[in-house]
Amino acid sequence: MTAPAPARERLREAGRRIFLERGFARASVRDIAAAAQADPALVIRYFGSKEGLFLDALRVEFELSPLLEGPVEGLGARIVEAVLADEDDIRGVFLALIRASEVGDVSSRLRAAHEETFVAPLRARLDGPDADLRARMAAALVGGLLYSAWIVGDEPLRAGGDLVVREYGAALQRLLTPPR
Repeated sequence: MTAPAPARERLREAGRRIFLERGFARASVRDIAAAAQADPALVIRYFGSKEGLFLDALRVEFELSPLLEGPVEGLGARIVEAVLADEDDIRGVFLALIRASEVGDVSSRLRAAHEETFVAPLRARLDGPDADLRARMAAALVGGLLYSAWIVGDEPLRAGGDLVVREYGAALQRLLTPPR
């Protein structure tokens, strides 16, 4: 017989599930604690607040590093394909974070995640004095794809498959490897 997960991990898992289902505003600490079979006071003890649990439970888990290992040529298509392929997890976290972006530290954490998980690793891989700006424009282009696919719910775009990867990837690639 395996031991039950510690209360902190149960709260994190229940929080993630409930935040993804209901969003920040409609998720209560009591409901999360009940789902985790834990005392609601433990949310404050372990995470400081409902917001702290939200930020801990909904970390952006998109990993850019493996995509950066290959040649810069073709990176645009690899990024677009990865963003669209991992749809459920990225979509849920993206939507929950956007919906809660006006809550306390969520906005600053979004900026930090944007910088740490996308802009900085991409900037490190690019050449030229304008690498920082091109990395930021690339992040904005990918953010536009996420917005159109999941907030607007553009079904033809989401169903575009190889054509979207090829064309959107090419647009992204022009930022990554501009003509010199």
